[in-house]
Amino acid sequence: MSALNYQENKFLLAGPAGDLETVCEVAEQSSHDIAAIICHPHPLFGGTLHNKVVTTLAKAYKDLGFKHIIRFNFRGVGQSTGDYAKGVGEQDDLLAVVDWVRQRTQTIWLAGFSFGSYIAAASAKAVGCKQLTCIAPAVGNFDFTAIPPFTCPWLVVQGEQDEVVAAQQVYQWLEQLNHQPKLVRMPQASHFFHGQLLELRAQLVQELNNYL
Repeated sequence: MSALNYQENKFLLAGPAGDLETVCEVAEQSSHDIAAIICHPHPLFGGTLHNKVVTTLAKAYKDLGFKHIIRFNFRGVGQSTGDYAKGVGEQDDLLAVVDWVRQRTQTIWLAGFSFGSYIAAASAKAVGCKQLTCIAPAVGNFDFTAIPPFTCPWLVVQGEQDEVVAAQQVYQWLEQLNHQPKLVRMPQASHFFHGQLLELRAQLVQELNNYL
């Protein structure tokens, strides 16, 4: 559990397709002047900033003492205006959030779950993030091979019982890359990490602490 006090701010941020519903949690005092931005799962399949894996990521960043932790809804989700844009417009949404965050700190870590992993990874080079975390990257649904190469440290967490993303497909994709991540396999975890969220949080804190 985080020993820091966080203030939660909810607001609408101007994005390329209209408003983006955003939640920014700010530590009153923090040991790391870092902003973590988290991308949620697929907008057409119930993905929102309130997803439990997304909020677990946020809790892990709190445990690590980050200054800013940002979750937001892609266009067409919740109070965010616009329509689903096949992963292209959603990258623009993320870049709008990044521009807002850069007014507060220059050190940005990116993370994403499932579809959100694709958005975060595809944007990592443009953002110049200092660390990237991908949880259950949806390699079967999006062209991860076309992602611009990036050089920041990165972490991939994959559940071995994933019923949405084929774990073996993720491993095969990673094997082809020159820039390898730290891979954490969770043998008992399904796609949404049911019953495994506390273990996921512990794994994230343990691994991400190595990049601080």
